[in-house]
Amino acid sequence: MSMGMEIVGIALGVIGFILGIVVCALPLWKVTAYIGANIITSQTIWEGLWMNCVTQSTGQMQCKVYDSLLALPQDLQAARAMTIIAIILGILGVMVSIVGAKCTNCFYNPLLINAQKRELGASLYIGWGAAALLLIGGAMLCSSCPPREEKRYKPPGMAYSAPRSGGTAGYGRKDYV
Repeated sequence: MSMGMEIVGIALGVIGFILGIVVCALPLWKVTAYIGANIITSQTIWEGLWMNCVTQSTGQMQCKVYDSLLALPQDLQAARAMTIIAIILGILGVMVSIVGAKCTNCFYNPLLINAQKRELGASLYIGWGAAALLLIGGAMLCSSCPPREEKRYKPPGMAYSAPRSGGTAGYGRKDYV
């Protein structure tokens, strides 16, 4: 892959990261407009992840930040969590792509004096090991979930018995003339 493509990819990643932050912050997730009998009595309600705003037709706007985390509906809490996770993963992805890009210079320089050279420290190796263990552990936890039980259709049980082999029409042999 060429260096130009990498730079464009990193730029798009940074733009996406910034737009993710904007989307998280703006209160424009749900928009509801109430218009009365005339245009003068209109009201627009904007709901976001962190606040909701009401705009009157006079131009007056009032915003209120959500008071309690526990009072929020589950879908809003899940949207908050997933948006924050997406932003964090986005910045991590941009940082990894910058570090691994061909346009990034390696820190190894043979012209430097030995006293000025730096090497990777033990904390980095421990961090990489911890990340690998976390990924493996998460994969194992995800794979250990029990499979969903398939509910197959079972017809209701019927009591069936074979016909008795007796005489004709329930009469004994002696009763028949």
